[in-house]
Amino acid sequence: MQHRPSPAPSTAPSTAPSTAMSPLLEVSNLGITLNTHRGPVQAVRDVSFTLARGETLGLIGESGSGKSITATALLGLLPNGASTQGSVRFGGQELLGLSDKAMCAIRGQRIGMIFQEPMTALNPVHTIGNQVAEPLRLHRGLSAKQAREAALALLDRVGIPQPARRIDSYPHQFSGGQRQRITIAMALACGPELLIADEPTTALDVTVQQQILDLIADLVDEHQMSLILISHDLGVISQNADRMLVMYGGSVVESGSTEQVFDHMAHPYTRGLLAARPRVAGLHSQAGARLQTIPGTVPELADLPAGCAFAGRCAFTETACWTQRPPERELQPAHLVRCLRDEAIAGHMTAGVDA
Repeated sequence: MQHRPSPAPSTAPSTAPSTAMSPLLEVSNLGITLNTHRGPVQAVRDVSFTLARGETLGLIGESGSGKSITATALLGLLPNGASTQGSVRFGGQELLGLSDKAMCAIRGQRIGMIFQEPMTALNPVHTIGNQVAEPLRLHRGLSAKQAREAALALLDRVGIPQPARRIDSYPHQFSGGQRQRITIAMALACGPELLIADEPTTALDVTVQQQILDLIADLVDEHQMSLILISHDLGVISQNADRMLVMYGGSVVESGSTEQVFDHMAHPYTRGLLAARPRVAGLHSQAGARLQTIPGTVPELADLPAGCAFAGRCAFTETACWTQRPPERELQPAHLVRCLRDEAIAGHMTAGVDA
């Protein structure tokens, strides 16, 4: 992975509330370029945010919006040939450009990650006890016996039934929800300062989803960790995040406190995500009503316009949207939107017309 020097600092206002204590994580002007069969493409463009200690930040957007690749950049797990620009500082230390050996000392010990699909995150030929114990042996230097005892306690804490009997079982012998609990135990093994949860409830039924989200919230609170929660579900973010970034086409199109964004959705993409959520029929909805959708599809990275990534799918698109990248504008303290037409859109909504 190649790292190019950071460009000049952005003049955009910070998305984080000001605090006396330095943020745990500071991402500035992060860009990620990938090599594809169509040549180099910009997968992430000028992403900046901060994360305070003990804070939960939500990243939301459709598949291909840049959420997961942003998270993998924080861990130094980008594909071969990828290059990065900008800065990622964790606890005051610059992560971009670190050697693999230096990143391995951080990954798993200070930054833990719950991956989207537990069956690909877990090794099918190793017992779950060995997999949970491995980071404890590598990072904490525990003996095999000590690591096994610690793994047993972790499995019990995340709710694996009869952990003493099942510690020597293999991943395929567990349900999807139990496998996700095991990956949570692995991520928490060394007591990281930052936990990244990438779509942690994918392919789980609704009841199990809520159990997993409640477990993560309890553990984050218990260990006073910071959390980056990645999701495509606005409901998950609204219930679990202090602040949120809405991503589309590799860019942050809207950001702010969760309360601010939900009370004053400014970007047409954010409102489109909300409108597309299924609703239970009730007093204000009709059974069988057609589900709203966002017109068009997410373009391939190589086909993103030079201006606003959402140009063409947005009902307010004008000529400038295709060629001019919108600057970030502060709507209210720490609530930012990246849109050339935000004032016209706001007036349209104030007039009571459905956008």
